[in-house]
Amino acid sequence: MLYGEEHVKRYRATDGEEGHEWQGTVTLILTTTGRRSGERHSTPLIYQRSGDDYLLVASKGGSDAPPAWYLNLQANPEVEVQVKADRFRARARTATPEEKPEMWRTMTAAWPAYDEYQTKTDREIPVVVLERLP
Repeated sequence: MLYGEEHVKRYRATDGEEGHEWQGTVTLILTTTGRRSGERHSTPLIYQRSGDDYLLVASKGGSDAPPAWYLNLQANPEVEVQVKADRFRARARTATPEEKPEMWRTMTAAWPAYDEYQTKTDREIPVVVLERLP
């Protein structure tokens, strides 16, 4: 999580004019449904594009436990996404072993610390693909 709730509020209120660019990279707002609570949770996350899809990294800073948003989307892969003023529904999936190397390079070009995070944990940090729903 980047700035948390305050980041989400500013991003939404300004259609991403505040918050889309963050520390030399770009962020989106991912809204998942809580796997236990059923409540909606919005999280600012670094992203990159891959064709028409959006990529995320479920790193949690290299923690041995995956981030809650990743566990939520595994239970319910239909999510809401906001990129600047563009708000849309998407289906989230984990990149396949064949897709991941290229997608990982895309993400580490945007945020080099992902490589460092991977060295901190035995957990294989997944790349998440968000596919826009019609």
